[in-house]
Amino acid sequence: MRRTMRLATAFLVSAGLTTPALAGDAPPAVTTNDTAIGKVLADKQGMTLYMFDEDPRGGSSCFGKCAENWPPLKASGNAGPIGDFTIITRQDGIAQWAYKGKPLYLWVRDKAPGETSGDGVRGWQAARP
Repeated sequence: MRRTMRLATAFLVSAGLTTPALAGDAPPAVTTNDTAIGKVLADKQGMTLYMFDEDPRGGSSCFGKCAENWPPLKASGNAGPIGDFTIITRQDGIAQWAYKGKPLYLWVRDKAPGETSGDGVRGWQAARP
C-alpha cells in the first residue's frame, strides 16, 4: 500500500500535478500545485486559487459580475477551520474558504490545472503557500 501511494505521489509530482504538501494542515478542498510561477494553492482538481488585494481580512468584496469571473472556493456546510485555513460567510450567504484571512477564488479563464492566467490581473494574485 505504501509503495503504491509513493508511486502515485511520484507520478503526480513528476507530471506537474498537485502535490500533497499541505496534507494534514489544509482542508480536503485545497492542495498545492507546481506551476510556471512557482508553487501555488490549488483546488482538488489542481486549478489555481487566487486572492484579491482589495478584500479585507476575513471578508470578501467580490460579488455579482466579479464573483462570476472569480468564483469563491466554497466550503461545505460541515467544514471547520484547519491550520491557516478559515471559513468566511459572504454577504450572499455562501461559506468560502480563506487562507491566512484572505478569501480564496478560482478564475474562469484558467482552463486546465496549473494555469495561472489570473495572476497579476487588476489586484488578483495566485495564492501561495
